[in-house]
Amino acid sequence: MAITPSHTGFDTTLSNADLAPTTPDHRTWGTYNYIALWFSMSMEVTTYSLASGLIAGGMNWLQAILTILLGNLIVLVPMLLNAHAGSKYGIPFPVFVRASFGTSGANIPAILRALVACGWFGIQSWIGGSAIYAMLKILWPPAANLPVVLWTCFLGFWLLNMFIVWCGVESIRFLQSFSAPLMLVLSVTLLLWMHHKAGGFGPMLSTPSQFHSTTSFLHFFFPMLTAMVGYWATLSLNIPDFTRFARSQDSQIIGQAIGLPIAMAMFSFIGIAVTSASVVVFGHAIWNPVDLLAAFHQPVVAFLAMVALLIATLNVNISANVVSPSNDFSNLAPRLISYRTGGLITGFLGLAMMPWYWYSTYGNYIQGWLIGYSGLLGPVAGIMITDYFLVRNTHLDINSLYHRDGAYHYTRGINPRAVIALAIGVVIALIGAIPVVLQNLVDIHVLAIATVGPTIHALMPLHFLYDYAWFGGFFTSSAIYYLLMRTTAPTPAPVN
Repeated sequence: MAITPSHTGFDTTLSNADLAPTTPDHRTWGTYNYIALWFSMSMEVTTYSLASGLIAGGMNWLQAILTILLGNLIVLVPMLLNAHAGSKYGIPFPVFVRASFGTSGANIPAILRALVACGWFGIQSWIGGSAIYAMLKILWPPAANLPVVLWTCFLGFWLLNMFIVWCGVESIRFLQSFSAPLMLVLSVTLLLWMHHKAGGFGPMLSTPSQFHSTTSFLHFFFPMLTAMVGYWATLSLNIPDFTRFARSQDSQIIGQAIGLPIAMAMFSFIGIAVTSASVVVFGHAIWNPVDLLAAFHQPVVAFLAMVALLIATLNVNISANVVSPSNDFSNLAPRLISYRTGGLITGFLGLAMMPWYWYSTYGNYIQGWLIGYSGLLGPVAGIMITDYFLVRNTHLDINSLYHRDGAYHYTRGINPRAVIALAIGVVIALIGAIPVVLQNLVDIHVLAIATVGPTIHALMPLHFLYDYAWFGGFFTSSAIYYLLMRTTAPTPAPVN
């Protein structure tokens, strides 16, 4: 949505119609809108896969649902804290983050967040392409023996997304009113079908935990909790993109506090129950809903379900994975990069990030993708929240956010304290992944164990840091940033 600037005289290199503060006329979102927003964003295939992956990893249904609920209650805290500035000042994430990183330095966290969104765009496109491929196998069984058909379906669905981006997001708005209900109907239907096949909820939820000691359970639990927080780590940063339209702070706070945990718990339960039932029905956990639908010998039912999944995936991909990164890329050069151009950049980068690899197994999806990028975004969230609440006491100079010679120019437009805090936080969060990455490269013969063996051995004790990537990065960067701003930066003047 293009916004008519509510202030004049902004630096045109820092502002355009999409980055300017919202006017009172645009503040139309109430509590219900935010509840509906979270239900809409939660009811998607990746949420289902997030929940089903816990069952595939060895949890029972109660352990899985409590892990998801706890993770979402934790991420709700930074979500609401970062949402405050959007509602108070009407500014989007790329503008808000200028206060802590600088008018030019803001591009660093904006691009980190945008790259993650590109990855999500690619993953959703892969899911959509897989659904088309599954439909074709129902209509034309020989397609199962032709791998090129899968890639053609994937690229075809990706091109459909690109076409809609080019036409503008308004071209898919008609789907938004019923895509979430459609996904809910599909999921409930799948739940009832598995309920019938498994013989009731008793057998469905009877799959026991595969962990036979507290130690083994906690070894799996904590990385999964980090992944649950990481799932919404992107939105916890760019939530101002949505709360800038709020009628009041109470509207967005109450709406999100109700919508996020309830929507995730309800929809996750479906994925948990269905995946648990798949152990009873098929003998093993099927975590990917596309694979599960394809396993049924009911061509008409499976075909209709794939159509519903395809429509829902298309809508979610455009609304959740294009709007925010388009703003982020636009922030790089507002005069040159429009929403449409930013959307195309998102699509091509999403293709380059190999989504088929990240969604190939629940381990790659949860332990690789979700935990990995949480280590990049946790530090950014910590710096933003610390700056806004502890350093500035929620006071921002809006005019300076849109000028290069204002309070947020720092050193040539970059706040070195934020960059230092971010770098240290990311290192703490991700250094534990290095030995695993090196070992994987050895396993596929990219590196020789003789060359990197000592490094793997030396860094292996730090692997536990990766299990807590978001938490470690968040608190490390918060503390370092606060210390640097209090000891090396002038105290910000109060702004009303």
